[in-house]
Amino acid sequence: MKEEKSSKRKTTTQKPIKTIEIEIAIANYFNVRRNIIVPNISWGFMNHEADMFVVKKSGYASEIEIKRTKADLIADFKKPHRHIDSLNRIQELYYAFPESIYNTCKDIIPDGAGILTCDKWYNDMSRIKKWVVTVRTKRKPTKNKSARKLTDKERLKIAHLGTMRIWSLKEKIIKSQNDDAKI
Repeated sequence: MKEEKSSKRKTTTQKPIKTIEIEIAIANYFNVRRNIIVPNISWGFMNHEADMFVVKKSGYASEIEIKRTKADLIADFKKPHRHIDSLNRIQELYYAFPESIYNTCKDIIPDGAGILTCDKWYNDMSRIKKWVVTVRTKRKPTKNKSARKLTDKERLKIAHLGTMRIWSLKEKIIKSQNDDAKI
């Protein structure tokens, strides 16, 4: 186990960061209590899939692409849409990936896109010892000055897509609990 010690935390590469952990960390980073934050937006809204879509209180939107490997990043750059929304609703584009691949990936991120890195570490300094994922801004995005605010109808659509995810998730939880009960 490779460890880096500091006064507040212990970092380890023993447990890789899962995509769902990155999603939760990013939702917290963008403040889920203040903004509308929905994962995997495409169907019914965009011409491509956004791994994370954030509608800020200001009405402007940010897209976050989550990648776990350099190969995943490179494959994303080959997609024809290039994360350009045909209706000009994206003010900021970020790429988020593990801190462990930052040095090998930072130079291939397109100009104008922000970079967020995620680091998973074991917090053994608090009363409740647990794995924590933190997010850091390595590069701020250039704001798309021609982006427009989302209309009330578009904001409602994003919120609707987000609430649909809740019910799908609850169904998966019930199925998982029922499958566990059979064992």
